[in-house]
Amino acid sequence: MLITTKRITGVAAVALSLALAVSGCGKGSGDSSDSGSKSSKAASVTFIPKNLGNPYFDTSDAGGKKAVEEFGGTYAQVGPQEASPDGQAQYIDTEAQKHTSALVVSANDPKALCDSLNQAKDAGTKVVTFDADTDPSCRDLFVNQATPEGIGKVQVDMIADQIGDSGEIAILSATANATNQNAWIDVMKKELASHPKIKLVETAYGDDDDQKSFDKTAALLQKHPNLKGIISPTTVGIAAAARYLSTSSSKGKVMLTGLGTPDQMRKYVKDGTVKEFALWNPEDLGYLAAYAADALVKGTITGKEGDKFKAGKLGDYTVGADGTVLLGDPFKFNAGNIDKFKF
Repeated sequence: MLITTKRITGVAAVALSLALAVSGCGKGSGDSSDSGSKSSKAASVTFIPKNLGNPYFDTSDAGGKKAVEEFGGTYAQVGPQEASPDGQAQYIDTEAQKHTSALVVSANDPKALCDSLNQAKDAGTKVVTFDADTDPSCRDLFVNQATPEGIGKVQVDMIADQIGDSGEIAILSATANATNQNAWIDVMKKELASHPKIKLVETAYGDDDDQKSFDKTAALLQKHPNLKGIISPTTVGIAAAARYLSTSSSKGKVMLTGLGTPDQMRKYVKDGTVKEFALWNPEDLGYLAAYAADALVKGTITGKEGDKFKAGKLGDYTVGADGTVLLGDPFKFNAGNIDKFKF
């Protein structure tokens, strides 16, 4: 399912201010010992992003809230201020104690959250990961925004096109242990083997912090004076890097691409700092994750390969291998189309 103009123009602008709702205290219907039984009881669904105050997760979680309201559940969003697995674990533990029906988590670490998530599952809470996965044994379902191959390839294709397929590049990632970032970077490195004139000189980590990512961009340019391009596969990183480049002597000389949202990147595309970047629709990602959680709670699906469910306006989905549901492929944004999108 490609992210198309037709789809996104039908999506209302996402409000980036989310009110924290209180999750339900009663056991969700997913607590039934018979995982195949179906229930019409409304689900209490709590989203736990990597960190609060992140525009990307504000957008994705708003999509989740919209979905939960559509199927008559109870929505909440909780999480740490800084992206860390320890910060997320304490919220997972609290929600499990509340017997929340389902958790939707973007994991800061693939293994560090497993103890807490497994305890939540043992307590009857369904666990959906989205955006960044855990080990499959620690959750019921993973809602993947796109395949690592698709995401990694599109970013290498964009930077290769922008720097004439030759020169030094760097990667500005999020945290060093972020599951999704590392999977994409692995694909990028493999893709770069097909571009022998492009040299990856460094992978830096801004920890999904705006100021740190801004400072890392400055450090990359100082350390590598021949740098021709930066790939930042994180919405916080690409915006911070663009902010730095937009007022520096490297504007228009060092190309920047990666993953970002149209609203945060619009001014940098229009002022020539960034030519093109990519992303899926994060609102749709959160929306799909919420419907997947509801289907698990109701017993419509169990997370097994071949399970089918309907995700509201997005239509029908089928669970793939390793309990994964795929949203679609990334979409490229540039000066010719960016004003068509509002998120």
